[in-house]
Formats: sequence, C-alpha cells, structure tokens
Amino acid sequence: MEAIVFEEFGGPEVLHLAEAEEPHAGHGQVRVRVKTAGVNPVDYKIRHGWMQEVVPTPLPAIPGVEFAGIVDEVGEGVTAAVGDEVVGWTTTGAYAQYALAESFVPKPAGLDWADAAALPVATETAQRVLDLLGVRAGETLLVHGAAGAVGTAATQLAVAAGAKVIGTASPARHDYLRELGATPVAYGEGLVARVRDVAPEGVDAVFDTAGKGALPDSIELRGGTTDRIITIADPEAAAHGVTFSAGMVENPEIALAEHVGLAADGRLRIPVVGVFPLAEAAKAQALSETGHAGGKLVVTP
Repeated sequence: MEAIVFEEFGGPEVLHLAEAEEPHAGHGQVRVRVKTAGVNPVDYKIRHGWMQEVVPTPLPAIPGVEFAGIVDEVGEGVTAAVGDEVVGWTTTGAYAQYALAESFVPKPAGLDWADAAALPVATETAQRVLDLLGVRAGETLLVHGAAGAVGTAATQLAVAAGAKVIGTASPARHDYLRELGATPVAYGEGLVARVRDVAPEGVDAVFDTAGKGALPDSIELRGGTTDRIITIADPEAAAHGVTFSAGMVENPEIALAEHVGLAADGRLRIPVVGVFPLAEAAKAQALSETGHAGGKLVVTP
C-alpha cells in the first residue's frame, strides 16, 4: 500500500511517500480503507522525536492517529462488518491507504469524510479536559486558543452545557468566536485587564489549548490559585504547578458517538480549512507546525 513514512526524526522533510506492507486485522481490530486522516499537532511532535517518553515510536513509522474510512477486513471479536463507514483512532498510522483500528464508531451517512476525520482527537481532548475541570452551567470558562480545533470543540461543548466562554484569539478570529457563542478577547500583553473587563466577576476555570505562556495570567485571573486550570500545550505547566493533561480516557468511543451525531446534525463543527493529497502530507504538517492553519487539516490517501 502507499503510505507516508519517516525513517528518522526531524522536520517535515523526513516525511515521504513509500510502499509499505499492508496491515491485517487481528483480534478486536478492523482494517479500514482510509478516506481521510486528520492532521494534529501531536503528529509533528512525534515526527520530531519530542514525544518518545510518552509515545515511544519505533522507526520507520507512519504518522497519523485519527481517520475516517470504510471497513474492509474484520478480526475476531468485532461486531463491525465489511463495508461499514467508521471514524476513530488508528493503531498503525492514518497517513496510509489502510490502517488498523480498535476504537471507532459508525460514521453518520450525512457527515462528510473530511469533517468526520476532524473530530476524534479534538473532541476527545476537549471533552476530557472539560470533565476534569468540572465546568458547569452558569460558570465562566476561559479558553486560550479558542479558535483552534480543540478550542473550537471546547467552546461549543461548554456553551452547549450552559457555561459562559471567554476565548482568546487574534482579532481576525473574533467574529468566528462570536459565531460559536464565545466572548472573544485578544491574547498577549494586557490579557488580564481585557478578561476582567468582560468578566468582572472572575473566571471559574481555564482551559489552555495554545501553550503560549498564558499560565501566569491564568493563575492571576483565578485569584492566585492553580485550581481548575489545565493545559494541553504548555511544557512549563509543572513549573507553575498547573495540571498538564495528555492521553485519552477509557472507552473514548462513548463520547465520540455523541460527538459525531452532533456534527451530523450541525450542532458541532470543526472547520476543515485544508485538504491535502497523501503525497503532500509534509506540506500539511509544516502548516500545522506554524500554529496558524486557522482550522483543521486533513490528508486523503
């Protein structure tokens, strides 16, 4: 099969299209013919070798953790059938014509392939952190990087739960955040004053998806405490006594099934701003690594 492969850690240039051995479904697995694969920040972090302690990656490797595709091989102990359209997480790399999966849910017929592949990582991360923060109706949540994929998901899920969301983003993205139901503020110097202007009663929780040094301001806005502040992106979290959340919850399919249903109904959206052919996966990752993609990127085998 065709796949994107890297044999050494490094920049986007280490990614190349190659012939790889087709995987086959084992017990508890399906093999899918990948229609679309999501591009995530974790992909380039793994490619650089920065995640070895958390996600050991033997080389050569195929990148990509989320997919949407069609089941074409079923292992023992799986209720799915050949021909089923599914979306989920892969164990063998999604930037390929075929991938194996153990965690997946049916893809609603009305959900576009690219939109489907945009959901698993962003919505699982958003829901996991909102649950850890214990965000409730009537509370005020500050989301750093609210216009990104995870921030977009978190904002919509929190608003739907009845929370008030203040989202940081560049001014060019403020109208977008208003469409999601959030109150936008510009990030950077003076953030504390701007947040207090729109939330004089304070913020109840902070979700940092950006990792751009906003933790000291977040602690100040929480009255000097690190309680109910979580980051998924700032490597200085421990130095500030802030929780860094990584990994996945058990049985992520439960929440994903709900999220794909919401997306199919138009009540949850992760805008896809770039669709790249498999051979141009390096371009997609390079754009992702800039942090300025402006939405979700996917590749299509």
